[in-house]
Parts: sequence; C-alpha cells; structure tokens
Amino acid sequence: MEKVKAVLKPEEMPKKWYNILPDLPEPLAPPLDPETDEPINPEKLKRIFAEELVKQEISSKRFIEIPEEILEMYAKIGRPTPLFRATHLEKALKTPAKIYFKYEGATITGSHKINTALAQAYYAKNQGIERLVTETGAGQWGTALSLAGALFGLKIRVYMARASYQQKPYRKILMQTYGAEIFPSPSDRTNVGRKFLAQDPNHPGGLGIAISEAIEDVLNDENARYSLGSVLNHVLMHQTIIGEEARLQMELLGEEPTTIIGCVGGGSNFGGLAYPFVRDVLKGKTEYEFYAIEPRAAPSMTRGVYTYDYGDSGRLTPKIKMHTLGHTYYVPPIHAGGLRYHGLAPTLSILINHGIVKPRAYHQTEVFEAAVLFARTEGIVPAPESAHAIKGAIDLALEAKEKGEEKVILFNLSGHGLLDLKGYEDFLEGRLKDYEPKEFSILKSI
Repeated sequence: MEKVKAVLKPEEMPKKWYNILPDLPEPLAPPLDPETDEPINPEKLKRIFAEELVKQEISSKRFIEIPEEILEMYAKIGRPTPLFRATHLEKALKTPAKIYFKYEGATITGSHKINTALAQAYYAKNQGIERLVTETGAGQWGTALSLAGALFGLKIRVYMARASYQQKPYRKILMQTYGAEIFPSPSDRTNVGRKFLAQDPNHPGGLGIAISEAIEDVLNDENARYSLGSVLNHVLMHQTIIGEEARLQMELLGEEPTTIIGCVGGGSNFGGLAYPFVRDVLKGKTEYEFYAIEPRAAPSMTRGVYTYDYGDSGRLTPKIKMHTLGHTYYVPPIHAGGLRYHGLAPTLSILINHGIVKPRAYHQTEVFEAAVLFARTEGIVPAPESAHAIKGAIDLALEAKEKGEEKVILFNLSGHGLLDLKGYEDFLEGRLKDYEPKEFSILKSI
C-alpha cells in the first residue's frame, strides 16, 4: 500500500517555535508610533499586548521554547495534526505531480488558529490579565481564542466582521458556547464602529475595522489586552509548529517538497507551514518554490503598495511597513472572511520583495470550484480560505502536467468548511459573485 498518511506521536511534537527575524534577508522595519511617526517604544506596546508577546515580537532568538503547559494543550486539541497525500485528486487531474497537504482542520476548533490562541491566552493568564479582546473575519480565529479563554479562565470579547457575522451564524453560536461575547463589526459599542455605521448603516465590515474596535475596547480597560490572529511576527512564529511537524512527516514518507503553498489574508497559516522550509532557503541549503495565494477582492500581495500603513481602519495601531491596499480599503463581502484584510505580515512582505515567495490571486468562484473538486475526491470540505491554497495546488499540478515535471507539492489545508456551507450553497446554486476592484485609492488612504 502506498504511503498516503503520516502521523506523529504527541511526544514527537516539535518543542520549539521558529522565529524568522534573525534569518530575514533584510532587517524588519520598526513599527511607528501613530502619534509621532517615530519608531515606537516597545513599552508602549505593552498596554495593548501581553508583555511576553511584545518580547517575542522583537526577539532575535532563532528558536523559542514552547512552554510545557502549551505542549500539553496542543496534544489535547489534536496536535500533531496529520499529513495526507491527495492521491484521488492527483488521479482526477492526471498529473505526474504528487500532492500532499497538512490538515489543520483536525484540531478541535477546526483550524490552525488554535496554535497561537493557546499561546496568547497562556501568556495573558500568567501576567494576570483578566480579559482578551480581538477581531475575527470568518470566525475561525474568534472560535480558537474563545476556547483558549475558556481553558485558561479568561473573559473573551470578539468583534466579528459584519458580513461574516451574517453569513456564518453558527460560528457566533460556537464562540458563545465557549463563553465569549460576540458583536458584529462595525458596532455601536465604539467610536470607530459608530463612525463607519454613520457612513453606511449596512457596512459589511472587515478585519481592519474590527481590529480598531477591539483596540479601542482594550484602551478603555486596564485589565484587558488585545489579541491578534495574524500579521505580527509572534503570531506567525506560534504557527510554525505546523511546518516543523510537516518537515518530520515528509521525512517519514521519504519525500521532500519542491513546492509549498498557503493561502494569505494576513499571513499566519502560510507562514506557519512555509517558514520552517524558508529557513533552509535563506541559509542556502536547498531550493523550494513558495506560492502565497490571495483573493482578487483583497489583493494586497499582487496589487498592493509596499509602504508604512496602519494595521487597522481606525488608525489606532502602530504603522507597519507592509504590502497594503490602504487602511480605508472597502473589502468586498467574499465568503473567505479570514482573507478580507487590507495589509500583510511585514515578514512575508520582505520575502515577496526578495522574490522568495511568489503571490497569486484568484476569484472566489474558481476557488469554490476547486474546493468542490477537492471535496469530491478527498472527502474534506475545506474552509473558503484554505480553498485558495487548493486552487493554487491544482493549477501548479496542472502546470507540472503540461511540462512533464514530477513536482512534490505541499499545501496547508488550514481549516474545514463545515460551518461555511452558506458559501457552498451560493456556489452550487449559481449565486456566488466575483469581486475585483478596478483601482485603489492607496496613496490617498495612507
């Protein structure tokens, strides 16, 4: 029988997160204080984030030990996650390429987001913080932090982008079941929310607005801190448990990937899988192809500008240097709510600038077409976000077929789509619309 699955034992789980900062081809530009436009004092960030996370954000250590309590939690929530070969998809495509995927949907919250949620809740609890506030797009991140808060005894409040709040009601119920408070964003609870509602009472929201509401909420409560689900270095670092596991699993299968793929909103699931492999490329040990896949409705990598911009729409966050569409960009209400963001992880932006990572963008109809093919061949209904990576893998496998290349493709299936069936219904019944802005007022926005 062919080797189609690799599973690690809990005791074989990697014990360290990988921090890419020391290996980047150029230093990371410092975040700027929104009040002075000067490099921000890290002490000021401690009012927003848990102290240990601020230290990790700027750490020069290549590897950071994962605390034993987090490793135990990882084991309980489903780590290590399995790695599969998509043999039926290969046959359907008639490609000589081998296709493998790391399945983060096997965690109990259904996505990779729990990897950093547990870490952030752990450090907040150790600091004596009582409440964490966050944003969420599709709800995968909000769900993960809600559970992490329940496990560590923290109160959780989530501002969920209004379009997803309406499209995915069961995500809201799941978060509430875990004990969290959920509000559609923009909401009438914050000055930022009221501002956007005044402009458009039916505003679909977006991650940029939800981030602003969460930070405004935190700044009004000394016992609260903000928790972010993507973009920043410490978040991507916590996700590298994915790639470190995948390296071991590919070795078990006797394979080495040639091509590594992930979808991108802010960059956490792509970085989680890819960065441990990027490490080898940056050290000149080997060559891999890296493809980062985004929606055409929010094409920060393929059409954005590399410059300093706010991470949120309300201008409360420090400015960070990244690929951006502008913090006021009105992100269309696509079903991949976790990808509805105007910016990008600064570390990933640098890798794109140096040609190490190649971005691609797709419409949501072609992404759902790939998702349905994957479901019918491999049995897993993927999250709309993860389906972008599947579309990228399919196209690259077909390109390998045309060229007669025997590629070994590895992608991150970062979550299941069992609570995203409204999107599938719209696709199957022909109601799904594609969105692609003709132009961006980026410079005016910034």
